[in-house]
Amino acid sequence: MDAFIFDGLRSPFGRHGGVLSRLRPDDLGAAVVRGLVTRNGLAGGEIEDLIFGNTNQAGEDSRNIARHVALLAGLSTDVPGITVNRLCGSGLAALADASRCVLAGQGDLFIAGGVESMSRAPMVLSRATGAFSRGQVMEDTTLGSRFPNPLITSEFGNPSMAETADNVAGDLDISREDSDVFALASQTKYEAAKQRGFFDDEIHAVEVPAAHRKAAPEQVADDEHPRPGSTLEKLSTLRALNPDGVVTAGNASGINDGAAALLVGHADMADKLQRAPRARVVSAAVAGVEPRVMGLGPVPASRKALERAGLALKDMHVIEINEAFAPQVLGCLKMLDIAFDDERVNPNGGAIAVGHPLGASGARLALTAMRQLEAIDGRYALVSMCIGVGQGIAVVIERVDG
Repeated sequence: MDAFIFDGLRSPFGRHGGVLSRLRPDDLGAAVVRGLVTRNGLAGGEIEDLIFGNTNQAGEDSRNIARHVALLAGLSTDVPGITVNRLCGSGLAALADASRCVLAGQGDLFIAGGVESMSRAPMVLSRATGAFSRGQVMEDTTLGSRFPNPLITSEFGNPSMAETADNVAGDLDISREDSDVFALASQTKYEAAKQRGFFDDEIHAVEVPAAHRKAAPEQVADDEHPRPGSTLEKLSTLRALNPDGVVTAGNASGINDGAAALLVGHADMADKLQRAPRARVVSAAVAGVEPRVMGLGPVPASRKALERAGLALKDMHVIEINEAFAPQVLGCLKMLDIAFDDERVNPNGGAIAVGHPLGASGARLALTAMRQLEAIDGRYALVSMCIGVGQGIAVVIERVDG
């Protein structure tokens, strides 16, 4: 009993504080799920469970955003929802979880994906430790550690995400120039893919409340984060975020808003859906690495996933690796002995261009990888992501020749 991806959609990805910031994350996720269900002619009650990645849960994410998304999307009230939090890898973890459920015979059809509104992530205030305490701490929930545990900090440190990427650059001799060249390639490949219409069948337009009280709601159908006018000269002038580092705002992913959803089930669902499966989930793996070099997590995770699939990197026709930071991706490629300009790597651009709404990115990567396999008549794709605090996740998918 294999697990298959039948279809998928994503929202456009918005900039921090951009057009999608006017939309609650549960509404954003629901819009994509509703679009996916409608496109496949489902009533909504056929779904066994909705498994959604989300990293925040401190504000309008409402602790269990998956259940809210299921209800808002119009699924039957007897369709439950579970929220997965493996930080940056949450959307890909949701796909792996749904696939395992199918393999275990615990359901026929699932929706797996994720959503994040980093723009609407709230500030949170700690509780007072005593009756007259003035020691409450305010933390920003947008990104990174909050209320860090002193025991973790003393043993593993508390580096920012950018610092972990600079650690990778220092350890593996990744240069600023190579990082900027990679970032420019991401922007260039994304723009070329957009111009040839690659994303047209991938993006589901969402309706966003008006910016002004008397204006009409806005239909948003385009990614907001890409910088098509990027040049190597412009990128090289940007200031490094850390002293002696190579990470800049131009060679790092963004802080973004977005959602993505995949329809996952076993082959018998093809008749009901009147749609042939598009990809088989071959294997999945997670791994841990030192938190200071969290960006290298895709290396052991990819090796495990490939070994479980009985495949090697040479068998992959597409390699999607999340572009949290250019030097982080280059470090992974170097350790995996993949050339920095390998045409299989992120052929339609990556998160440096499209953005990285944390809980949604994994599902977006799997969707893009599946569609790229179809576009080039390829067979296998490796999808991998680094994860904060030192983890990696990887999934191998196989195109179904329909």
